[in-house]
Amino acid sequence: MHLLITNDDGIYAKGIRALAIALAQTQRHRVTVVAPDRQQSASSHSITLHKPLHAKSVALPHGIEGYAVNGTPADCVKLALGALCDETPA
Repeated sequence: MHLLITNDDGIYAKGIRALAIALAQTQRHRVTVVAPDRQQSASSHSITLHKPLHAKSVALPHGIEGYAVNGTPADCVKLALGALCDETPA
C-alpha cells in the first residue's frame, strides 16, 4: 500500500520522521512524505494562490521518498497527488 504523510510542523519535525520510519519498517507499505519546508501550524486548510510552489527532494531513511514544499499542508497534498506521486496513495 502506498501511504502519503504530511503535517503542519514541517518535514524536519521529529514526529513525522518517526511515523514514516515506523510505517516503512513494516515493509508492507511504500511511504512518501510531502510536508512544508518549515512550521505551518494553524494553516492546514489554506492554499497558496499568489506565488509559485516548489518541491525539493529530501533524503529520508529506509527508502522513504521525501519532499519539502514551500507551501501549506494542503498545498503539499495537492502537489503530491497532482505531480509528485507516481501512484495514488491510499
